[in-house]
Amino acid sequence: MVAHRSHHQPTSQRAPDGTVASLLEPVAVRLLGDPLPVQIECWDGSSIGPSEATATLRIESPDAIRRMLWSRGDLGVARAFVAGEIDTDDDIVEVLRILSDASSTGEVSNASVAATLRAAARIGAIGAPPPVPAIERRPRRGRVHTQRSDAGAVSHHYDVSNAFYELVLGASMTYSCARFVREDDDLATAQAAKHEHICRKLGLPDAPGSRLLDVGCGWGSMAIHAATLHDASVVGVTVSRQQAELARERIEAAGVADQVEIRLQDYRDLHGETFDAISSVGMMEHVGARRLPQYFESLRTMLRPHGRLLNHAISSVGSSQLDPDTFIYRYIFPDGELIDVADVLRAMEDAGFEIRDVESLREHYAQTLRAWLVNLDRHWVRAVDEVGEPRARAWKLYMAGSVVGFDDGGNNIHQVLGVAPDDAGASGMPRVRPA
Repeated sequence: MVAHRSHHQPTSQRAPDGTVASLLEPVAVRLLGDPLPVQIECWDGSSIGPSEATATLRIESPDAIRRMLWSRGDLGVARAFVAGEIDTDDDIVEVLRILSDASSTGEVSNASVAATLRAAARIGAIGAPPPVPAIERRPRRGRVHTQRSDAGAVSHHYDVSNAFYELVLGASMTYSCARFVREDDDLATAQAAKHEHICRKLGLPDAPGSRLLDVGCGWGSMAIHAATLHDASVVGVTVSRQQAELARERIEAAGVADQVEIRLQDYRDLHGETFDAISSVGMMEHVGARRLPQYFESLRTMLRPHGRLLNHAISSVGSSQLDPDTFIYRYIFPDGELIDVADVLRAMEDAGFEIRDVESLREHYAQTLRAWLVNLDRHWVRAVDEVGEPRARAWKLYMAGSVVGFDDGGNNIHQVLGVAPDDAGASGMPRVRPA
């Protein structure tokens, strides 16, 4: 069933014969169902779809059709959106939700492909593929998740512009799922609540002066929180040069430079140090399933007995290595992997951790992403000035699609707390979870 339909059957609008819309209609109906779930406006002014549709999609150029012919899956549509050849003035999250629901029941067959080719030929969309948007990252040849390849993948995503990220993330500069204790909490409050939630799971309030390692420390927000509120001594590591530079500035401004050290360093280069606690927030997605045992083994060796690790990461049932021919790989997270939480638990246990707590924050991430989208829309002109319209459009598409994924359960996010037992098997954990 298509979401957000009216209770009565909508009236279909048929385009005059010979218009672009009339030529595309058979293809659209095959792929999205009849009646169409959205209004589709074409570059010649013609349109198709229910007169009472809750959303309208504009196809601005035959290049959009050409891209879809040349690129399988979502990549062609995404390229067209990034290039401004497909657009909507409606809530993009709802548009994507409607299209996702409709396409899941649509028909993709040899007949639909043939119909698409015939329609494309008649509207002049057959030809060489349009140029790929310049911000697209081509798949890397050779091994993935080496230190060099990971540094390149991280740089592609994070070394975009600190100013751009501040427009999207807000003053908290925290690029991970917030925790909305009250539904109407603002983003900064929810991010602070997430940081405090992690600190409490790690036991920092009960042990002032603890030494904390923050792996993938971003712009330093977790480190600042732990140092300011719990007197922690923090080492934060990142392989993003821009993140490290701004994190150091923010730590200095927060007055905790004597407690927090930010290093431009790969986790694989951490040797011979011991910590009371480790936070890994939004980091594991860049590690990869093949490196997961090494990752947790490395962190385990750095924890003292009774030390705790909090791993906060997006997960996917059955695990998901991003296909190089998808939008999310080419534009957002090259070499990214979403690992099943069951595999995370096993890898942590194999590394010597005792699992003490698993918590899903799925609904919180959908709300976090919506807040980021509001920020991006509010600051759209400045965002485009900072990174260019194609990149701003790519981030808008990625965040909107992610809202749909977290809302429908296709993606999840889990916090997993592990403890390093002592030689006698004692965990040092409290017998009762604090209220």
